[in-house]
Amino acid sequence: MLVEQTMEKLVAMKLKGMAEAMRRWMEQPKEKEMTPLDLAGLLVDAEWRHREQRKLTGRLRTARFRQDACMEDVDYQHPRGLQKAVLLDLATCRWVDAHQNVIFSGLTGVGKSYLACALGQKACREGHSVVYRRASRLYDELAQARADGTYLLLLRRLAKTDVLVVDDFGLEVLSATQRRDFLEVMEDRYGNSSTIITSQLDPKDWHSIIGDETIADSVCDRLVHNAHKVKLSGESLRKTKADLTRGQKPAK
Repeated sequence: MLVEQTMEKLVAMKLKGMAEAMRRWMEQPKEKEMTPLDLAGLLVDAEWRHREQRKLTGRLRTARFRQDACMEDVDYQHPRGLQKAVLLDLATCRWVDAHQNVIFSGLTGVGKSYLACALGQKACREGHSVVYRRASRLYDELAQARADGTYLLLLRRLAKTDVLVVDDFGLEVLSATQRRDFLEVMEDRYGNSSTIITSQLDPKDWHSIIGDETIADSVCDRLVHNAHKVKLSGESLRKTKADLTRGQKPAK
């Protein structure tokens, strides 16, 4: 009876990890006696893990990644110019602590979005807040916020995010409003947080899609100069996988 009352009190105090650990401990055969200090340590560790997992789940939910990607599943065998040492260094997330950026460039299908999501997911696991947006959705979100009066609130929220992932940047030329909004976001984040960009275009070609020389200079100054640049090449991963599915020899 005392055990059941203790379990109820742990749940009432929102110590669910501790309560679950106690339940498992009670059900296991006891090969040797555990000291009160050891039992307390076991329960505290379980509660800590439970809370950390809840925080991680919340960060991943907030990020809204396009793909369920993780660094451990990155394909280094496909010939696309991806250097494992570079990516493993990025996986340490030191670039986040240093408020640096990461730019993945290359043709469609080489895995830029997957790598961006995997790196963002690793940042979540390291305790950083992350927001993922396709570039077009980010522009739409900023336009809607401007229309409903929440523009400054959205800018503040984006500025406070440790890592902003902007996927598919440069698919179309930006309008005057879009480039001003994008500059506002990058200006707020410069030197305070980190950004991951994926683009089919090399950064040296971004001026043409941003559309205004002065704003393009400002955007590139805040994004490119302190960025880790990963340029991918080779055959599309999607095409290679499709060839393998059909039993064809993948393109070299």
